[in-house]
Amino acid sequence: MPPPVSRIAVASKSKPAVEKAAAPKTDESQPEPMDTTPSSSDRPDAGQPSGTNADTNQSAPQKPAKKVWTLSNFDIGRPLGRGKFGNVYLAREKETKFVIALKVLFKKQASILTHHAYLGVHAQGIEHQVRREIEIQSHLRHPNILRMYGYFHDESRIYLILEYAPGGTLFKEQQQQPFKRFPEKRCAIYVYSLVSALIYLHERNVIHRDIKPENLLLGHGGELKIADFGWSVHEPTSSRTTLCGTLDYLSPEMVQGHPHTKTVDLWSLGVLAYELLCGKAPFLANTYEETYRKIMKVQYTVPPDVTKAAAHLISRLLVKDPASRMPLENVATHPWIQLHVDKK
Repeated sequence: MPPPVSRIAVASKSKPAVEKAAAPKTDESQPEPMDTTPSSSDRPDAGQPSGTNADTNQSAPQKPAKKVWTLSNFDIGRPLGRGKFGNVYLAREKETKFVIALKVLFKKQASILTHHAYLGVHAQGIEHQVRREIEIQSHLRHPNILRMYGYFHDESRIYLILEYAPGGTLFKEQQQQPFKRFPEKRCAIYVYSLVSALIYLHERNVIHRDIKPENLLLGHGGELKIADFGWSVHEPTSSRTTLCGTLDYLSPEMVQGHPHTKTVDLWSLGVLAYELLCGKAPFLANTYEETYRKIMKVQYTVPPDVTKAAAHLISRLLVKDPASRMPLENVATHPWIQLHVDKK
């Protein structure tokens, strides 16, 4: 018998719907410099980085020049994580001593072929993902979403200046729990925090599309923060058809290549709630084909020691019909959430 399927990231692309004016400007050239300067109300203490590569337009002298970052502005520390396209390092801005996480992406690896044994081979670069990640994440301001303070680049690399989350990934924290399972109260707090962040995103027509423990970080106080917006998109008026994310977390409409909307994040929320409570993803199987089949049939079992209230919430999110999934506002007021979360 082959080994159990681990986290498998998949990416294929059919012709996406044309995005309307509600989405930020996206072309297929190198990302243009943008002002990601935090406002005074958003800026934490210690003088965080407050800008990116900037256009010092001589026709507008009344506007002060924005900070142009280079690698020489930072002291680089230990690696925080390693990925297929680059690494993340602990870093400190030299002038202010403000600590950040520096995500380093290699331009040379920006165009690759991604292969998935079951879903096929597709040409897929990450240039558009990096551009979209910058355009979306740099404008988000929510306590449960990781801040992006700015970006810069040189001949071979792209650097993203990110908020440092000292607690690491939720995935790492989960591996340290008995049987990789969190107590229900802690699960409910994580789910509620994620719901708050997703409501904020969806109100701004942003779909994350890759919710999973590896993409959720823990802040100074253990608070949950959504990170990694590489697969995120704006959904102003129409549905999407790009297949992306991690197989265990993909919704039925996504694995079929059907158009999808922000309701895919509701499905992923249900998968996450199940995994945090049960220690494994609900549709985990020994082969890709079996995982696919279980997703399409919404075939999973809940351990008997999981409470009925928690199981009910999961069952209202893991629904094949996207329109029938429980809305985020209802998740926030679900009895299981109400029982465990103090919202004061």
